[in-house]
Amino acid sequence: MCFFSIFYILILWLFAQVAGPNKGNAEVATLDGKVVGAANIGQMFTKDIYFWGRPSSAGDGYDASSSSGSNKGPTNQEYLDEVKTRIDTFLVHHPYLSRADVPAEMVTASGSGLDPNITPQCAYVQVKRVAQARGLTEEQVRAIVDKSIEKPFLGFLGTEKVNVLKLNIALEESNK
Repeated sequence: MCFFSIFYILILWLFAQVAGPNKGNAEVATLDGKVVGAANIGQMFTKDIYFWGRPSSAGDGYDASSSSGSNKGPTNQEYLDEVKTRIDTFLVHHPYLSRADVPAEMVTASGSGLDPNITPQCAYVQVKRVAQARGLTEEQVRAIVDKSIEKPFLGFLGTEKVNVLKLNIALEESNK
């Protein structure tokens, strides 16, 4: 049985080396020649000048060594309190939104707790905050979001997404 486990892992590794992006390795993101993160691991951004990703439930937050989602169900009071706190925090930074306008994705963690992407809708809902914090027009920031949208794999597998780290790097580069 152990042989098959090793064989399975080797097959996956070989496939990643041949067909995977970056040959199965982390996609290192740089800004001004300095490594600022890995584009395939979610990271915490809390300043208003940056777009925010999904909350993390991995370890103490975005801990790649303890990737996991929450095991709390949708009726668990602790979970409901946590989501309510996230909504309240989001609304403090986005006072122009109503509770109904807050995307669920922005206040709930993904299954891995390390999702580096958000939907275009989640990026667009943050445009006004980021534009105001950076002293840019909403149109300028929206154009950067538009350029950052990644299409589904092969044009139909999956959904459109925005990598938060890459988007924030594009914002930094536009301010030069």
